[in-house]
Amino acid sequence: MTGYLTTHVLDTARGCPAAGLEIDLFRIEGDTHIHLKKMVTNADGRTDEQILPAEEFQRGEYVLVFKAGAYFDALGLDLEEPKFLDVIPIRFGMSQDDHYHVPLLLSPFGFSTYRGS
Repeated sequence: MTGYLTTHVLDTARGCPAAGLEIDLFRIEGDTHIHLKKMVTNADGRTDEQILPAEEFQRGEYVLVFKAGAYFDALGLDLEEPKFLDVIPIRFGMSQDDHYHVPLLLSPFGFSTYRGS
């Protein structure tokens, strides 16, 4: 089996998928962050394609950077500046050729993640 990477973002404050949220993916090599991709979530809070499909998958350390502040701005939320949550980096490792799913549960004042399926 060859690995691949996906995500799903849910807006827990509004009780719906977080559509239109921008995500960047970086591969970590030593002290260097190599930008691999920029994607935007669809109406279901997912990306239209796998973030790292099988043909691009490599084991290693990565960071998904979720642009939460811009998402909240697009919703027209009146949040104090600086925002409590603006850019949310989630750093994780992929050690096996497997499906890695990194979901984000999001609100203006908190978030959580886990290894999903």
